[in-house]
Amino acid sequence: MAASIRRHRTIRGPWAAAEARREMHGLVADALLAGKAVSEVTEADAMLVVSEPVSNAVRHAGGGCSVDLALRPDAMDIDVSDHSREPPRPRSPSPDGDGGYGWGIIARLTSEPTVVCHGSGKTVHARIDLRR
Repeated sequence: MAASIRRHRTIRGPWAAAEARREMHGLVADALLAGKAVSEVTEADAMLVVSEPVSNAVRHAGGGCSVDLALRPDAMDIDVSDHSREPPRPRSPSPDGDGGYGWGIIARLTSEPTVVCHGSGKTVHARIDLRR
């Protein structure tokens, strides 16, 4: 696989995280059709990673976001953009189920997790190394 395999989707509403996971599954299926198998562990990690910023966009940034996924020969890039310029605030996990796990999950499962604020909001970027 020399070129990147890409998927883009604009999503909103209470089912946005499920739609993002479906889009991730579609990327993995596209990769398989192109002759590049993605391991089940990597796919499961990617499902968690894409769900977190999408869930936060629904909860904290007005509900809408765009998901851009790219599978390159050595890595999978996940970008989630929303309309809030407020960056994620890492915090301690809450035992009452009120969150606090997201950024820790992203940091643990990816390399290069970043947040870039821009004129129309922000983009959360994460990269999963396929050679791990």
